[in-house]
Amino acid sequence: MESLSSSLKKKATEHHYRAEVMIAGEQLRLRLHDGKLIKDRRYHLRTYPNCFVAKELTDWLIDHKEAPDRETGIRLMQKLMDHYIIHHVCDEHSDYKDAKLLYRFRKDDGTFPLSKDVKVFMRGQSLYEKLVSVEESILKVREENSVKYQRTFLGSEMIDWLIQEGEVENRQEAVELGRALLEHGIIQHVSNRHHFFDSDTLYQFWINFRRRRRLTELLNENSSRALSESPDSPFCLRKLNPDPGNTSFLSVQTNKEIKVVSAVRRSSITSLSGNSNAYFSAPPTLVFPPVAECNPKSVLKRPVTNEELLSPGAPYVKKTLTIVGDAVGWGFVVRGGRPCHIQAVDPGGPAAAAGMKVCQFVFSVNGVYVLHLDYQTISSLIMTGPRTLVMEVMEAIE
Repeated sequence: MESLSSSLKKKATEHHYRAEVMIAGEQLRLRLHDGKLIKDRRYHLRTYPNCFVAKELTDWLIDHKEAPDRETGIRLMQKLMDHYIIHHVCDEHSDYKDAKLLYRFRKDDGTFPLSKDVKVFMRGQSLYEKLVSVEESILKVREENSVKYQRTFLGSEMIDWLIQEGEVENRQEAVELGRALLEHGIIQHVSNRHHFFDSDTLYQFWINFRRRRRLTELLNENSSRALSESPDSPFCLRKLNPDPGNTSFLSVQTNKEIKVVSAVRRSSITSLSGNSNAYFSAPPTLVFPPVAECNPKSVLKRPVTNEELLSPGAPYVKKTLTIVGDAVGWGFVVRGGRPCHIQAVDPGGPAAAAGMKVCQFVFSVNGVYVLHLDYQTISSLIMTGPRTLVMEVMEAIE
């Protein structure tokens, strides 16, 4: 069976991110229409239909906790401009300015580019909505290698359904469609190892089209690459508007020893350079701070195996934590593998408030058993999941 090359995986991840931007942009557009921020406006004796004022929208983003500050709000909207979701009504500005300027969603004026990639995305969305709307859907929660996966289907099962529903004429056409969806990051092999085949191989919809996006997710374009490059989970520890000379978190071990952890939390994209103009150079780019190593040395006193954790009478207790992420993350770092442990916790973050502590072992994430997984896989599960995170952890009995 054909394995996925690293270049194909990278391309699929890029397409997947592009799809997430389009979904987040469309969800925002609908909310703004509902909130009457998008409307016909008159300026210099001319009426501009279906537009919004940039300064008003920045206020709205902050008021609705979609952005922690104006600078982040600007970067969010610039991201939508970079992906041709919005534009200045007269196309006189290539960047998004926090001013009394009129901008418009391209979908509201018919200028949104319908490229081949966009058409594949729309086809995938149409199939997804059709599948989740029927009672006996082929999309189910399935288990493979003791891991439960959401929105899954067998390759041959999908092909049967596509032909039955008249979406394709034959199995070869169905395979070509499945491969296009996979290459565009809409579906994936559950272990991200294989291409799409007419077989009993298990796949899943990588994109949950109905999940409500948080706009700050748009600033995580490099998250997939960072997961494989960083020695720790890069998505959790972060600081917004860090105080000069104080960019540390405290990681408290069970023996009360204090370790300083220099790190940035997920979505820490506020200006660390002190110069916001850099974000609006031509072409517009998004500046990310370098990934920092969080507690390079493990906080565990000694290695612990899964057998030790699960053995009868072991001195560990299982706890369920419900963590509601704030505007930029959850506030913890996962490290290790088989089992993974909590390496650091932001004392002022959502995880700490839910009772998370360093040295706890991660048992499950949103109902998925993860003791046998490495921290990169667990990090991916968390980042692609909902804002409310339900984790089971195992903690040593003191």
